[in-house]
Amino acid sequence: MCKTKGIILAGGNGSRLFPLTKGMSKQLLPVYDKPMIYYPLATLMIAGIKDILIISKSQDIPRFKKLFSDGSKIGLKISYEIQNLPNGIAEAFIIGSEFIGTSNVCLVLGDNIFYSKKFELKLREAKNNFSLGASTIFSVHSNNPEQFGVIEFNNNKMIDIIEKPEKPKSNYIVSGLYFYTNDVVKIAKTLKPSNRGELEISEINQHFLNKQKLKLIKLDSEFFWSDTGTYDSLIKASKFFYNYENKYRKKIACIEEIALRLGYINEKQFVSLYSSMKNSNYGKYLLKIINKNI
Repeated sequence: MCKTKGIILAGGNGSRLFPLTKGMSKQLLPVYDKPMIYYPLATLMIAGIKDILIISKSQDIPRFKKLFSDGSKIGLKISYEIQNLPNGIAEAFIIGSEFIGTSNVCLVLGDNIFYSKKFELKLREAKNNFSLGASTIFSVHSNNPEQFGVIEFNNNKMIDIIEKPEKPKSNYIVSGLYFYTNDVVKIAKTLKPSNRGELEISEINQHFLNKQKLKLIKLDSEFFWSDTGTYDSLIKASKFFYNYENKYRKKIACIEEIALRLGYINEKQFVSLYSSMKNSNYGKYLLKIINKNI
């Protein structure tokens, strides 16, 4: 099976969160006790993806490098590219074309957070669709679908995807997680800017849909999903993880723990990661893992 690489699109101006984001990337804002970008990174890791490209603005790239370096400390290979202007999600495949090469690719938006105990199974399903020559998108139910790409159905069959429609024909939207076959790069390079001046991801989805090569995975009410681009959604996500982690005494999107569990790093490397954070509450959680498992 063709290798799958991962892209985190962590660009944009974060204007909905001004003044918080005037001096900082939105994806570095805290969601409970970790930077926002930890959550999409954890999504890629759980999907078994270790070769990852982070795309962001030139002034923010050094901040992400300071956070992750080349990714080797958690068993990953992380590289970086620049998108200074918000030219649309689909531009990620043009910017990342050399990185993608001949691989399939999973793109996750840097402000999209997912959680469910069933999530790993859904990610595996999406990767398995590659063997059918199909790409995969994930849908969630939204009370304000007009702000997203909306899926239209006919007898429960996906027939259309409309970007930010004035009159949505359903409450199911396309979330910021996409698994595409390698030809997405070729498709992205043929796109023209929309009326919004952006290369629209919905056009790519529509292309695969027209070719009958697009699968849909619906994420039900057991899934937590947040597009953390507003004050309310940022607070909601932080409250969710605060309540969950204090109730179950287990962290979500703890990338060091995920790396250890999946065998990306060994026990010695995990202890070294703990040592660099041992004075924090986050470090105390890593110590509990060491005492329990190592």
